Amino acid sequence: MEDRNNTIAGWALFSGIIALGLGSLSAHYFLADKPERPEKMGYEIEGVVSSEGGDAGGAESIEVRLAKADVAKGEGTFKKCQSCHTITPGGANGIGPNLHGIAGDVVAGARGGFAYSADLKAKGGNWDWATLDAWLKSPKAFAAGTKMTFAGLADAQERANVILYLNSQGGKLTPPAPGAAEPAAADAAAEAPAAEASEAPAQ
Repeated sequence: MEDRNNTIAGWALFSGIIALGLGSLSAHYFLADKPERPEKMGYEIEGVVSSEGGDAGGAESIEVRLAKADVAKGEGTFKKCQSCHTITPGGANGIGPNLHGIAGDVVAGARGGFAYSADLKAKGGNWDWATLDAWLKSPKAFAAGTKMTFAGLADAQERANVILYLNSQGGKLTPPAPGAAEPAAADAAAEAPAAEASEAPAQ
């Protein structure tokens, strides 16, 4: 009987040693404590702004993005909004307000008695290009207490497309001329060849 108990105890000890060894090997294999970050963190969720990579095209101003924006693509993206918003003249409010003529209008302005959040009403000002861009990027970052649950559009050019579409539906803003470029970018491009020529070795 004592031999049997010793055998059981021996196997239990052996099993514990094996489990400890496997745990150590798996830690080394997966390098759980490695200092390097993975190339790609977790999973991407459509429509959510990433805090890692920032905006796609975020270096470009809203005016530059609008100059190359596509109204038809904006209309396509706006279909994501139609479960909460109408955009027809005199359309009824839904979960969100009717958006006809919203571009250039007062932020939280009267729209058929729609009840805005206190945070959005406190923002003031008008829905200009930059304000619409900030709102569509992240409604919660724009007005923390907003009732809007949409996470935002991470793609900067997609936002420009939607904004141009909104403006085409009764908006009051003047779109930038097609092909417009930021003066700073144009100046830098013009100065680059001159700088390269001055640095070139004499032949």
